[in-house]
Amino acid sequence: MSIAFLGFTLTFLGKLLIAFTAIMVHHRVVHEHRIDKAVFKSMKREQKFGILGVIFLVTGYLLEFPNMWDAGA
Repeated sequence: MSIAFLGFTLTFLGKLLIAFTAIMVHHRVVHEHRIDKAVFKSMKREQKFGILGVIFLVTGYLLEFPNMWDAGA
């Protein structure tokens, strides 16, 4: 497995996790019509997925960056 492929994969997973987190938070608030302890608990869990997504994005970028210069981009 190449570094570029790993970087591309982590970038994709990061974007997917951030999108999933945003959708789930909005769904939960719309479904519950209020923000109570259970909603806060799930929002904190989903926040961790969002942070993991950002970490994947940064890691993916750092892995892809050296290959950008080799490809003549």
